[in-house]
Amino acid sequence: MFPYPPTSADTLAGSLLIATPALADGPFARSVIYLCAHTPGEGAMGLVVNRRLPQPGLDDVFEQLGIAPVPPRRRIDLCAGGPVDGARGLVLHSADWTGDSSLAVDDHTMLTASVDVLRDIADGAGPRRALLALGHASWQDDELEDQIIHQNAWLPAPASDTIVFGTDHAAKWGQALAAIHLDPMRLSFVAGHA
Repeated sequence: MFPYPPTSADTLAGSLLIATPALADGPFARSVIYLCAHTPGEGAMGLVVNRRLPQPGLDDVFEQLGIAPVPPRRRIDLCAGGPVDGARGLVLHSADWTGDSSLAVDDHTMLTASVDVLRDIADGAGPRRALLALGHASWQDDELEDQIIHQNAWLPAPASDTIVFGTDHAAKWGQALAAIHLDPMRLSFVAGHA
């Protein structure tokens, strides 16, 4: 499905990383990460899409940023995007909206770091699908490739709007595994190499 090791032309941007049992004792246990950027040999950046943030609430974030109206006319999910830069918000959204600071992940998904997209969402407009993540996950140089190939920490999988933007966060890990035809009950906590 995905070439390993990746060549310079290969990228996992726009796909999912599914945490394996090798990460069961860490902060990424049962995480599903949407990779926003990946350059083999240089690094990667992504957002955890299955960790809903109970606090602060979306209304609180909009109020802190001075975005009106509060409550907003439209709601999106607020996620803990990862352990890096947890106070910074990033909006992952469908490509039907774009702004000056938007980065195209692929043909149908964008990443925006400005409040413009949040203002449009609060006003009832903006992209069709969106989520706000506080923080992100990142890897340097060949760190992600090493975690996938040698540490069996992550399973790459194709992304879908249902998994990335769906609201049933508790089900996303199982849904992502099902997308690559794996039963979570059959995953082993012991890794081996031939």
